[in-house]
Amino acid sequence: MTGYEALRERTAWVDLSTRGKIRVTGEDRARLLHGMCTNDIQNLRSGGGLYAFFLSDKGRVLADACIYNRGDNLLLDTEPEIAAKLRDHLDRYIIADDAVLEDETANWAAIGLEGPQSLDFGRTIGIAIPEKKYSVEDWESGFVARIASSGPEGLRIFIPVERKEELIQRLATLGIPNASGEECRIVRLENGIPRYGEEIGERYLAQETQAMHAIHFNKGCYLGQEIVERVRSRGQVHRLLTPIRIQSSAPPASGIKLIADGKAVAEISSAIYSPALGEVVGFAYVRTEAAQDKPDMLVAGSEPPAAAYIR
Repeated sequence: MTGYEALRERTAWVDLSTRGKIRVTGEDRARLLHGMCTNDIQNLRSGGGLYAFFLSDKGRVLADACIYNRGDNLLLDTEPEIAAKLRDHLDRYIIADDAVLEDETANWAAIGLEGPQSLDFGRTIGIAIPEKKYSVEDWESGFVARIASSGPEGLRIFIPVERKEELIQRLATLGIPNASGEECRIVRLENGIPRYGEEIGERYLAQETQAMHAIHFNKGCYLGQEIVERVRSRGQVHRLLTPIRIQSSAPPASGIKLIADGKAVAEISSAIYSPALGEVVGFAYVRTEAAQDKPDMLVAGSEPPAAAYIR
């Protein structure tokens, strides 16, 4: 069984060790992050976790992270490309706070167990299963978070980097295939899960991403909160990140428009061919009215014209 098939049908392991890991310590660590991100850090209990955006003062999404409360520290688990940017962004706002940021990326390996049977498989080999999504449990010399990069459920095992190969060998001995980055990307887009750096970026407002689980609307003031509240109160969301499918085997490039009734109603942010579905899957930022009406669309410039539709 290939890694792609295992991710879709059973369980595969994924090497996520390059993801950024920022450890935040100090008495004011929760207050600092609470005032910098879109979710509720002050009420995040030990062992709990959540997903959040970090915004500019204009309300644009600068970064995202899973944030885990490890008791004596808060750990930010973020995309490899933005770890340094996020750390520098937070560091600029530490003035009189008792908070220290440490880059732990090189110290911790991260191995994902992903796929529809990943939780059951984890239980059979004695891995601690966190109770809720984004929450964490200690396990052996590290800890486990209940989160996946390619699907709705999975486990992310954080272990000291010197024990990485030992864990990989254990999984290989049990017959668990490794899924490549490309295989993970296909399954991620099949499952309609956006990723910062590809579908989400500084160009977009928080509500445009439709990742509303990242936003707590009653937590009080934070950087960019005024824009988030203005958009919410006025209902001014002009485009929405939306999963799409295209009846073609050739994925269009990012930035290509989707046309309905002779007008551009969407812009593709990502697309890839799905072997299992026999068509292209991806995301587009769709005009709000089109996202609601779901019109028949065509890929601009495709020949013959390729039909696109909202999932």
